Amino acid sequence: MSFSQYRHELLYCSTIGIGLWVDQNGTSWPILGEYIVDIVVWSIFVGLFYNADRKIRIEMLTVLAFATPMELFFSETWRLYEYREGLMPLFVPAGHWFLFDLGRRLAARISMKSSWPLILPFVPASVAFAYYGIDNSGLILLLALLIFMKWGPEPRLYAVMVWIALAMELWGTFLGNWTWAHEVNWTPLVSWNPPLLCGVFYALGDLFVGYSVKFAE
Repeated sequence: MSFSQYRHELLYCSTIGIGLWVDQNGTSWPILGEYIVDIVVWSIFVGLFYNADRKIRIEMLTVLAFATPMELFFSETWRLYEYREGLMPLFVPAGHWFLFDLGRRLAARISMKSSWPLILPFVPASVAFAYYGIDNSGLILLLALLIFMKWGPEPRLYAVMVWIALAMELWGTFLGNWTWAHEVNWTPLVSWNPPLLCGVFYALGDLFVGYSVKFAE
């Protein structure tokens, strides 16, 4: 494989990985790092949008339309997690497209039969976390993942997304960009920081993307 075949994957990984570090540690004035990442991320997003075809542009806009209100609801209303500076950083919605497209590109490189084995480690881990009172909300997310894997149109994508979303969450929570609440508001459930299977929400986003493209055809 040549470098050009992996350029998007490298772009996404480096932007997310370095961007979260800069957001947290880039300057002595914390919020300036966030502004720097905002400018870089949206510049990349606009460049990708400009060079994309109509189908990809619809997908990009759909991810923004899905991710933005979801983030605001989860962080500002439901209070499942809290960002370092309080309000959701502006780079977050575009970052969701980076992670989603990264997942699709990686998923295209694995076989359909490997998708189920890929998620198997999450089954005993979710059960153990629930048993020891670390994260019982994970059982609900596990059930949602199994439903998507069984009946959703892109099981390879869902299997990949739970891993790369977890990697991003572990990096972001380690740096302190955001923190998940242990007690899940409005429920008797508790959650780990971060939840093991928070990447399941990208499966729902994939459905919205698919419907949007079909509607626009």
